[in-house]
Amino acid sequence: MHIPDGFLDLQTAAVAAVVAGLGIAVALRDVKRNLPPRRVPLIGLAAAFVFAAQMLNFPVAAGTSGHLIGAVLACVLVGPAAAVVVMTAVLVLQCLMFADGGVTALGANLLNMAVIAPAVGHVVYSTLKGSTGGLRRTLLAAGFAAWCATLVASLACAAQLAASGTVPWSLVLPAMGGVHMVIGLGEAVITMLVLAVVARARPELLRAGEPAAAAINSTTAFGLLAALGLVAFVAPFASSMPDGLEHVAEKLGFAASATAAHAAPLPDYAVMSLAGDSPLLSTVLAGGIGTLVAFAVAWFVARALTPAHA
Repeated sequence: MHIPDGFLDLQTAAVAAVVAGLGIAVALRDVKRNLPPRRVPLIGLAAAFVFAAQMLNFPVAAGTSGHLIGAVLACVLVGPAAAVVVMTAVLVLQCLMFADGGVTALGANLLNMAVIAPAVGHVVYSTLKGSTGGLRRTLLAAGFAAWCATLVASLACAAQLAASGTVPWSLVLPAMGGVHMVIGLGEAVITMLVLAVVARARPELLRAGEPAAAAINSTTAFGLLAALGLVAFVAPFASSMPDGLEHVAEKLGFAASATAAHAAPLPDYAVMSLAGDSPLLSTVLAGGIGTLVAFAVAWFVARALTPAHA
């Protein structure tokens, strides 16, 4: 759902960027006021895992693929405000380092996936889970919240395309909504599976209260290894079919509106200069670098926001 340059007019992109900036500013203020210092590594871990998981495109109907957004997963693990920070770090990194999403469309991508998706996901999840929900209720609430967040984010993207005059409202809203209703099912299943694993391995992370520092540190270490494992053993075999937005763009005839990708250090998640003639190794190296950088960026931002007196 990463919008490239050329799909949005400058006015729509600017408005989206302003709204996204306001949402991110609110989240940063909340993190600064309320983030316990010992949870800082979890912010980095969430960013690393979301970055790695977004490389794993899975096939869906009609020759389309989807990938995890990860906003609800981050909300459940680190809270809604911190989830905004996580998603912002990932999306900015993807844009500037890998040319995944346009520079002029970065504000819109942040609004859709870093602000709207966590906000919608949190409201749905917290409403359904309640204050005394067990594991089954927690997983079901998270899965439905993930589906809702994916769908609403896709409709926001559709609205931006229509407002830009790229494609009529009557065509893009049902097209984007329809394909992302299916992609959202994959988002829901992956979110529930990951949380089920967390609940079995580190149940204290899903409970009210503050986990011990030792538990957080060990979880961060093993989680980062797991994210790198996803990149090494799964990402190279991800589906190459177009994602939901690409599929809709081709179907409705506005794919040619995309302009050439901007210059980036590792475009298309490739490090051919180090991988020789191996595309698989190139993808693994790029993904590994991105995963570590995502961890470092999110950790640094969270650490900088942590009150010195905490």
